[in-house]
Amino acid sequence: MRVQAAIEVAAPPETIWELVSDPARYLHFMSGITRWEIAGEHARGLGARYRTLMRVGSAEIGGLVEIVECDAPRDLAWTSISGIDQRGRWRLREIGPGHLGERTRVELRLQYGVAGAGILGWIAEQVAAPAVRKNLRRSLQELRRQVEHEQARAAAATRRAAARN
Repeated sequence: MRVQAAIEVAAPPETIWELVSDPARYLHFMSGITRWEIAGEHARGLGARYRTLMRVGSAEIGGLVEIVECDAPRDLAWTSISGIDQRGRWRLREIGPGHLGERTRVELRLQYGVAGAGILGWIAEQVAAPAVRKNLRRSLQELRRQVEHEQARAAAATRRAAARN
C-alpha cells in the first residue's frame, strides 16, 4: 500500500531539511510515531539505521530501517531491514518566492506491506491506510507549523537586535 501527503511551507528547503534529516526531532513533529531511535553507528545520513514504530489504531507497527538515499536538501529515503516491509521518502522542492518569502513543497511518501500474508495482509493494509494517511498529513502540518514558527521567531529576534542598534 502506498500513501503520500504534500504541503507547502513558507521556508527554503535547507531550513526544512534541518528537521527532516534529524532523527532526534522526529518525535516532535511526526504524528503517530512512537519510536524513532538511532540503531547503528551513524546518527544521520546514508547508512544510518533507526528502530521505528508508528501507532496505527491500537497497534504499533514498524521495525528497523536504513537510510538508502540522502541528497541534501532534496531527498531522504529509507527502506526496511526488518519488521514490516516499508519504504519512505521525504521530497523537498523549492517552488519559488511567495508573498511571505521562499516556499518549498514537502512530500512524505510511505509504502508498506505485510509480506507473505496473502489476502489477510492485503485487508490489513487497506484497513490501515486511512490512519497512516492521516498520520502523514498531521506530520506535515506540524512540520510546517514548527518551521514557520521558528522562522518568525528568528525574524523577530533580528528586528529586535536591529532596533537596539
